[in-house]
Amino acid sequence: MPQRTKTVQELFDLKDRVAVVTGGAGLFGRQIVEALAEAGAQTFMASRNLEKLRAQAEAFRQAGLDVEALQFDQALEPSVLQLLEQVIDKAGKVDILVNNSVLRPMSDWSGPAADFAKSMEVNATGVFLMTRAFGERMAVRGRGSIINIGSIQGIVGPDFTLYKDLDWGSPVDYFFHKGGLLQLTRYAASRLGPRGVRVNIVTPGGFFNRQDPRFVERYNARTFLGRMADEADLKGAIVFLASEASAYVTGANIVVDGGYTSQ
Repeated sequence: MPQRTKTVQELFDLKDRVAVVTGGAGLFGRQIVEALAEAGAQTFMASRNLEKLRAQAEAFRQAGLDVEALQFDQALEPSVLQLLEQVIDKAGKVDILVNNSVLRPMSDWSGPAADFAKSMEVNATGVFLMTRAFGERMAVRGRGSIINIGSIQGIVGPDFTLYKDLDWGSPVDYFFHKGGLLQLTRYAASRLGPRGVRVNIVTPGGFFNRQDPRFVERYNARTFLGRMADEADLKGAIVFLASEASAYVTGANIVVDGGYTSQ
């Protein structure tokens, strides 16, 4: 007898799945964790700042979501491996990894080389270590989804007119590692795909965080939708890539930027 085709609701359902989100208390991280937990996943949020994570995790639990905070340092391979084992000990498996954690020590082009190198420890080497460790563990079970959080600054050059007369801008290290993340995604998708693990990247646009009104006005004018991203705009893409709804999607880049990069 042929197997029954799953409904759309069943395809997006993350019940009985275990998810890990790095940097889960940040601007993007909060809605990523919330989305996965709302879809039914047992969700772990992990970063260096455990106090901040615990407060956010408790807020999610108060809302009825299954969320727990764990501490780790993405710059250190032993810490990455320890995080993996903690999740396995607590949940018995891992189905979903969202590489969202980011370190931004540089402020501009003229920053010291040491800051650039420090950035790479977390944003390049660290993401690779997470992807390799969790991806290999997923591959043993023959299934899993890894979602990297990129940025439009990894696919286009900076528009410095957005920052005119402001005391901040777009650091070069961020462009460098977000561009590299695209290729890491494709490499890992090729490497892990034959063993059942999918690897994709979501590329968000700018997130509204009460920036200088001059910047917001300029940025909004650059998008087709006339606004920056809000606290729900990543949810759909994340659940899609984490779930069976995207079972035939790997090595893909889903751009969520209101049309910023389509001009």
